[in-house]
Amino acid sequence: MALIWILLLPLLGTLVPLLAANLGRSVIAFLTAIAPFIALVLLLLAAPTVFDGQILSASLSWIPSAGLNLALRLDGLAFLFALLILGIGLLIILYARYYLSSKDNMGLFYAYLILFMTAMLGIVLSGNILQLWFFWELTSISSFLLISFWSHKSEARKGARMALTITGAGGLALLAGLLLIGRIVGSYDLGEVLASGDLLREHAAYPAALILVLLGAFSKSAQFPFHFWLPHAMAAPTPVSAYLHSATMVKAGIFLMARFYPVLAGTELWFLIVSMTGLMTLLLGAYVALFKHDLKGLLAYSTISHLGLITLLLGMNTQLSTVAAVFHIINHATFKASLFMAAGIIDHESGTRDMRQLNGLWKYMPYTATLAMVAAASMAGVPLLNGFLSKEMFFAETLDQVTLGSLSWMVPVLATIGAVFSVAYSARFIHDVFFNGEPIDLPKTPHEPPRYMRVPVEILVALCLLLGVFPAYLVGPLLSQASSSVIGGQLPEYSLSIWHGFNLPLLMSLLAMLGGLAIYRNRRHLFRFQALFPEPDAKLVFEGIIQRLTGICTLVVNKLENHSLQRYIFLMLLAALVLMAGPMIDLNATKGHYSELPIDPITLVGALLLTVSALATVLLNRKRLISLIMLSVVGLLVSLAFARFSAPDLALTQLSVEVVTMILLLLALFFLPQSTPKESNPRRLVRDLSIAGLIGGVIGTINYAMITRPLDSISSFFLENSYSGGGGTNVVNVILVDFRGMDTLGEITVLGIAALGIYKLIVRMRLYMPSTNSQGLPWSPDKHPMMLGIVSQSLLPLALLVSVYIFLRGHNLPGGGFIAGLVTSVAIIQQYIAQGVDFVKERMRMDYQWVVGSGLFIALLTGLGSWIFGRPFLTSWFDYFKPPFIDKFELASAMLFDLGVYLTVVGATLMILANLGKLTTSHSPAIKEKG
Repeated sequence: MALIWILLLPLLGTLVPLLAANLGRSVIAFLTAIAPFIALVLLLLAAPTVFDGQILSASLSWIPSAGLNLALRLDGLAFLFALLILGIGLLIILYARYYLSSKDNMGLFYAYLILFMTAMLGIVLSGNILQLWFFWELTSISSFLLISFWSHKSEARKGARMALTITGAGGLALLAGLLLIGRIVGSYDLGEVLASGDLLREHAAYPAALILVLLGAFSKSAQFPFHFWLPHAMAAPTPVSAYLHSATMVKAGIFLMARFYPVLAGTELWFLIVSMTGLMTLLLGAYVALFKHDLKGLLAYSTISHLGLITLLLGMNTQLSTVAAVFHIINHATFKASLFMAAGIIDHESGTRDMRQLNGLWKYMPYTATLAMVAAASMAGVPLLNGFLSKEMFFAETLDQVTLGSLSWMVPVLATIGAVFSVAYSARFIHDVFFNGEPIDLPKTPHEPPRYMRVPVEILVALCLLLGVFPAYLVGPLLSQASSSVIGGQLPEYSLSIWHGFNLPLLMSLLAMLGGLAIYRNRRHLFRFQALFPEPDAKLVFEGIIQRLTGICTLVVNKLENHSLQRYIFLMLLAALVLMAGPMIDLNATKGHYSELPIDPITLVGALLLTVSALATVLLNRKRLISLIMLSVVGLLVSLAFARFSAPDLALTQLSVEVVTMILLLLALFFLPQSTPKESNPRRLVRDLSIAGLIGGVIGTINYAMITRPLDSISSFFLENSYSGGGGTNVVNVILVDFRGMDTLGEITVLGIAALGIYKLIVRMRLYMPSTNSQGLPWSPDKHPMMLGIVSQSLLPLALLVSVYIFLRGHNLPGGGFIAGLVTSVAIIQQYIAQGVDFVKERMRMDYQWVVGSGLFIALLTGLGSWIFGRPFLTSWFDYFKPPFIDKFELASAMLFDLGVYLTVVGATLMILANLGKLTTSHSPAIKEKG
C-alpha cells in the first residue's frame, strides 16, 4: 500500500500550490514540498526490503481480461530513479522559491512541476507496460507546460512545441513497440515481460519491437539524431532545466533502455544500434558544447554527451558496462543538476548567461564560484570526485568490448576524444565565467544569491565530493541492487575503489585531462575553424519542416475538399467498394447451406413499407414535413422489425430515439432555408444512383451470405452467464452495465462531452425566427394551443411513471437507464413544445449540465466502488433481500451505474433540445424593417 501512496501523494500535491496561490511565496513552497517529502520518507522506509533483493509490488484490478491493471513495482532500478526524482525534486522546489520572480505564477509553476514529478514516478514504478506508456506521455505533456511556462517568450513557445513534437512522436513509436511486446509475450505485466527474454529475442517480430522501443527511448533522451530539441528546451526557467533536462526527463529514455535491458539486449542488433547511437551522441554533444556561448546551452550539449556515454555503456555487451552505466546515472544527476542551478544563480544575479560577458565572477560571488567549479570538475572527471570514478569504469569497458569487430579499437580512441572535449568545455565553463578578466556590460552588478538559494547546490556538490571519496559506503548497496535489476541476474565482480593502480583507464583519463586543457588553451584555432561552417538554427529548421508539412496537407485538402457532401460520400462509398471487391470476387457461392426462413405476409408488408418510406424520404426531400414523416415511418418500421425478431430492448431504444430525433430535426429545419435550389444535374444523378445501387447490392449480398451460413457468436456466453455473473435475466442490460460496462461508461462520457459542446455553440446564439412558411402563409398566432398544453400536462406524470417502471425493471426485463432516460426526456420536451420555454423554466429550475455531470460521477463512482472490495473496475454486486411484509426482491450495484446512464441521457438530451428551443423564444431578434 505504501507504493500506491508514493505515487498518489505527489499527484494529490498538484492541487496544493493551486489552492494556496494567494499565500506567501515561502508558504506555497513549503506546502508544495510536504507531499513529495512524505513520499520520499515512505520510499526510504522501503529501502531495507529493496536492498535485500526483494521486489515490492501493488496492484489494483482494472480490466484483467485485457491485461490491464494498475500495477506498481519497486525493485532496485525503480528505487534509484524514484530516489533521484523525489530527492532532486525537493531541492528544485526550494531553489525555485528564490529563482522565480514575484511576477511569475508560483502556484501554477509548482503544480506543473509536481505533475511532472508524478508522471516520472509513474514511469519508474509502473508494473504494467501500457501503464508505463501512459505516464510516459504525461511527462511529455507536463514538460511542455513547464518549458513554455514563460509563454510570453517566443523561444519558450517554440522550444516547448519542438520538445512535445519529438517526444510525442517517439511516444507513439514506443506504444507500438510495447503493444507488440505484449502480443508476443501474451501479457502486459512487466514481471512476465522481463521473464520472457528468450521468447522475445527469438520471435520474428523482435527487430520491429526493438526499433520501436528504441525510437521512444532515443527521442526522449535526446540521442542523435533527435538531440536538437534539448538545447532549445533551455528557454524554460532554470529550475525546469535542472530537473527535467539533467536529472529526470531525459533520463526517462535511459530508464526505458535499462528497464528492458534483460529482454531486448543480448543481440547483435541491440549492440549495434545502441552503442553506435550512444557513441555518435557522445562525440557530437561534447564537440558542440565547446562552442556554445550560452551557459545553459553549454550544459545542454554536455548533457547530450553524457547521455550518449550512458547509452554507449548500455550497448557494450558486458555486465560491467551496465554497472558503469547505472553508476554514471547517479553521478551525472548530482553534478549536472548542481551545475544547472549554479548557472541559474549566475543568470539571476548578473542578468545574463552569455559567457562572453561573464568574466571574473570569482571576485563578486566566490562561494557560488567554488560550488560551480567543483561540480564542473566532477563533470570533467577530475580525481576524488564522483564523475572520475564512473568515467574510469567507462574507459575500462571500452577496452574490453568487441562491438565493431576488428575495428573495436576505435571505440576507446573515440571515447577518449569525447572525454578530451568534456574536459575542454568544463575548463571553459570555469575559466571564462569566473576568471578571464572583468565582466563586460552586465545588466546588473553580480553578487551572491540569497542564502537558501545556494542550499540545493551545496547539498549536490557535497554529494559529488562524498561519492568521489566514499563511493562504496554511500552508494554501494544502491548501485548493486539497481544494476542487478538491469542485468537480471548475478552481478559481476567490480570495485568502487578510488585507486586501481597504474593502468590503461588511468592513462586515458590523464590523456583526456591534458588533451582537454591543451584544446582549451588553443581554442581560438578551433573557434576559427568552426566559424567556417554556418550554424543552423534548429528552431528555424523545425518550424520550416512543420510549415512545409502544413503546406502539403493544405494542398491535399484543397484538392480533395470542395465543400460538396455528395462528393465526400461518393469517394467514401467508392473506396468501400474497391476494398470489398477482392473478397466478394473470391466468394464462390453466395448462398450457404442454411435454409431461409419463410416469408410471412406481415413481414413482407413491413419490408415493402420500409422500402417505400425510405425512397419517399429521398424523393420528397424538398417537402420537408412529408419527408420527415416518411423518415419517422422508417424508424418505426425498424423498431417493429427489432420487436419481430426478438430484440425488445432495441425496439424500445429505437422508438425513443426516433421521437427525440424527430423533435431535433423539426427544430433544426425550422431555421434552415425553406426552399433550396436543385443542384444535381442528370450526370450526377446517374452517378449517385449507380453507386447507391452497387452498394445496396453488395451489402445485400453480404447479408444474404451471412444469414445462410453458421455464425460463431459470443451470445451463448452472455446467455449462460448473465444471471449467474450479473444478477439479471435481461442479457442486453447486463451486458451494458456489467460485462461491457467500460464501453458504456465511455459512450455516456462521449455523449456528455458532445452535449456540452453543442450547448456551448448555441447557448448565446439568437437566430431570425421565420414568420411564414415556404408558401408565404403566416404561422398560427396561437403558439401554445390550450388542448396541447392540457394533454401534455396530463401525460407528464404518466410518462414519468412509465420511465421509472422501465428503469427499475431493466435488469431483468426489457428496459434500463438509457431507454428510461429517453422517455423522461421526451416527456419534459413535450412540456417545452406545448407550454413554451418560459413556462417550463419557471416551474422546473434545473441545470442540465449538473445533471450530466452527476450522471457521469455516479457511473464512475460505481466502478471505483468495486476496488474497495478488491474486485475489477465496474464489477457488479447483487443479492436478494426479504424484508418483513415485502416479497423477496433483488438489489444490484448495476442499478447505480444505470442511474448514472439515466441522468447523463436526460441531461444531455435536454441540454441540446431545450437550448435549441430557446432560440425561438421572445428574446429572439425582431425583423428589421427596410427603410
